[in-house]
Amino acid sequence: MPELRRDPIVGQWVIVQTERVRLPADFRPPRTDGTPGPCLYCAGHEQETPPELLAVRDETHAERDTPGWQVRVVPSKFPTLRVEGDLGRRGHGLYDVSNGVGAHEVVVESPDHRASLATLSADAVEAVVGTWRDRMLDLRRDTRFRSVVVLRRHRTGADVARGHPHSVVLATPMLPLIVSEELAQARAYYEYRERCPFCDVLQQELDEEARLVAVGDHVVAFAPFAARVPFETWLMPRRHGASFERSDAAVLTDLARVLHVVLRKLAGTLDDPPFTLVLHTAPAGEAESVYYHWHVELLPALAQGPAVVEAGGFAVNALPPEDAARYLRDCAV
Repeated sequence: MPELRRDPIVGQWVIVQTERVRLPADFRPPRTDGTPGPCLYCAGHEQETPPELLAVRDETHAERDTPGWQVRVVPSKFPTLRVEGDLGRRGHGLYDVSNGVGAHEVVVESPDHRASLATLSADAVEAVVGTWRDRMLDLRRDTRFRSVVVLRRHRTGADVARGHPHSVVLATPMLPLIVSEELAQARAYYEYRERCPFCDVLQQELDEEARLVAVGDHVVAFAPFAARVPFETWLMPRRHGASFERSDAAVLTDLARVLHVVLRKLAGTLDDPPFTLVLHTAPAGEAESVYYHWHVELLPALAQGPAVVEAGGFAVNALPPEDAARYLRDCAV
């Protein structure tokens, strides 16, 4: 079983995969000849994956693990964490260790190997967003899990070799460090001002307009004031809500529409750049939090020219977010 190990200096939990013997060659950059598919996620290859957990199908293709689906969720064939077992938290000298218990699911976003969230229809993106919500709700029922996040990589890391459009739902018994830090900062802000910091940020972005990228009825996309990388974009609901999975249908529909617009603008402005998308939602016990606000963070992975990417622990952004937002706003989609 994998292990969760805690760094005692910064408090970060790290998943260490102890089950598979790996060689240096396993860590070389992935190579691809650019040939599109097929792969185990393509339509017609359903028997090559673990049995599906959920699928969006029409009535004429109701049979599980067969073609005819629009979105399909399966357990990862090589999971980072495993559902079976207990936490078994223990000490190892001064270190904290726990069994690698969790869930690692793959959301296959289209049967088409060459598709992407930017090229799918807005309705298809809405089906993906709804699937994220459904899987998060189901995983929340497991009291071992404190955190559930959605991670989506496009043309980065293993995604370059695999290619098929997919995202990952990861449930863990500990909080990711970034979520812990967000909670701590948000709590301190609320205790001082008695307001949600995310709500205040969103209101200022709406008032100033300089960093807005796309504005929907329920969801707003903007370049954050202290963007860490060029064209970093956040999506946030107008109405306060700590838990993404508790959002109503209108919010989810609008999130899909705004996300679709943002991804198409990024693709048009930057020639379909690599990016990482992470959906942050309140952890277990914080579902009704008055100071936390669910949101989506989208970070392109771009060459920054002569600028230093990182300096002494500080992110260095070569492009002011006001300029990035303007370029994206001006991109017709």
